[in-house]
Parts: sequence; C-alpha cells; structure tokens
Amino acid sequence: MIMTSPLTFEPVLERIAEEMERTPGRGRPADYIPALAACDPRRFGMAVAELDGTVYGVGDWREPFSTQSITKVFTLALDLAREGDELWEHVGREPSGNPFNSLVQLEYESGIPRNPFINAGALVVTDRLQTRTGDASGELLTFLRTESGNPDLDFDLEVAASEFAHGDRNAALAHFMASYGNIDNPVPVLLDQYFRQCSVRASCADLALAAGFLARHGSRADGARLLTLTQAKQVNAVMLTCGTYDAAGEFAYRVGLPGKSGVGGGIIAVVPGRCTLCVWSPGLDERGNSVAGVAALDRFTTLTGVSVF
Repeated sequence: MIMTSPLTFEPVLERIAEEMERTPGRGRPADYIPALAACDPRRFGMAVAELDGTVYGVGDWREPFSTQSITKVFTLALDLAREGDELWEHVGREPSGNPFNSLVQLEYESGIPRNPFINAGALVVTDRLQTRTGDASGELLTFLRTESGNPDLDFDLEVAASEFAHGDRNAALAHFMASYGNIDNPVPVLLDQYFRQCSVRASCADLALAAGFLARHGSRADGARLLTLTQAKQVNAVMLTCGTYDAAGEFAYRVGLPGKSGVGGGIIAVVPGRCTLCVWSPGLDERGNSVAGVAALDRFTTLTGVSVF
C-alpha cells in the first residue's frame, strides 16, 4: 500500500492501533526510575504530523508522557545551530555498541563520547548549550512549546527529582568527562539541567509537531531556519545510526527511518520531506526501546511503503 494522500494516514493509524491492541508481550516500564515504574505497559498512542502542521493520531496520542531521551534530539539541534561543526570535536557520531549509560568507552576514548544520544554524549551537548544560553533546559522548553503550539508543556519536577536521586551513574559520567576537560559547567549544575531536560512531559501530537523541522530540512514551523540543510541531514543521520541505543541497526532494518527513543516509552521518527511521527507505549524491551512503539513504526513503513531506503 503506497500512500497517495495525507488522508490515508488515518486508516493506517487505526489499523496499527487495532493490531497493537491484539499484540501480547508489551515489555516492562523503566523500573530503575521510580516515577516511571507505575506506567501501564498497555497504553498506546501514535501521531503523524504533516509538514504544514496537520496532525493525525490514534489511541493515547494526546496523553502527555515522560519524554526522557527523546529531548536529546532537540538539544542537539539547538546547540548545533549555535556552534556548528565545533560541537563534533567534543562528541562523536558513531554507534556505541554498549548500553546507553556505559562508562567503558570513555576510558578508551579520552572522555569523548561516541555519539550525542548515549547519556555521556547528551551530557556534553547539554553542557555546551548551557554555556551558550545560561539555561539549556529552559531553551529546550521554549523551543518545544513554540514548535508544538502547546504553551502548557512543562517539566515534571517529580520525575526530575527521582532521576537526580538515582543519578549516580550520570554523575560519574559527567565527572569523568570533566577530568578530561570535556565539561565546562559545574557538574551539579549540569545534572540539574540534564534531568530537567529529560523530565519534560509531552504527547505524541506535541512531539510529532516539534520534530517537524527535521522533515522540513531544518526549517521551523514559522518558516525560519534553525539548521542548515547539511545540519538537518547530520541530525537525521545520527538518529538513524544511534537513536535507539544499541538496537539502532535492528531499528533501521525493521523501520527504515531516523528515530529517537526514550525510556518513557516514546519514539519519534522522521520521513524527510514528508512527515514526522511519534508513538508511545511504556513497555520496554531489554535495550530500553518501546516494544509496541517499534512494532507500530515497523507496521507504518510496511503498510505505507514510506522509508528512507
């Protein structure tokens, strides 16, 4: 089935939602973050946003959830827009092959994280955005509110506090990179900004709309340019190769789109020049990706024939 009109999104989404409802084995919520552990793994929502801001959805597509690592895409874009290629001197662009909170590679690679989507890399990006703006998480929130058209988006301070209280591994990553001179701000300041960033609550509709600049090759909803064409290509490329932790190869194989997941159960995906998607279901697999979310995106590209390949 090849899509010929945006109107065909709705029956495709409805069919996917029906299939997901019948699918057993939906994984488990992120129990290492106490504030997320109580989420119902059977919840499911999915939204598709067109380039012009038209958005379609099914299920819990208007229900806010904890975005977690999905926000790393937006902080990457906001910092890349400010400093350009200098950023890549401080963080790499290669898949890690290790868990997202691993310390191992930093020792071998002199405090330079493999990519901006593992925790160490995201800490570097947040640190650099903090240096340039004085309020990295506030800059992120303003951007998300503007691009989604939802002024009510906000941090979940309970989730941020929960992560801060259980954030020893992230603190270790930050201190280790600081010892190599790859962190500018005091580590407690950086961690506060980082945990606030990850705690943003947003819906599938909000995130599909907010990520639209990646489908529009770097242009924001109002037509202003955030990223150059090359920078937008770079962000999409890193999403494709690194956006779903150490399951990025499997995600590319099954879905065929640039994507970024979060342990809150959300995944955003981009069809450059066409649309953006967001799916949410809190049950995760062993690598931290939503079981139903990956399956739904797999079905979307299969049913529509849309992918980057």
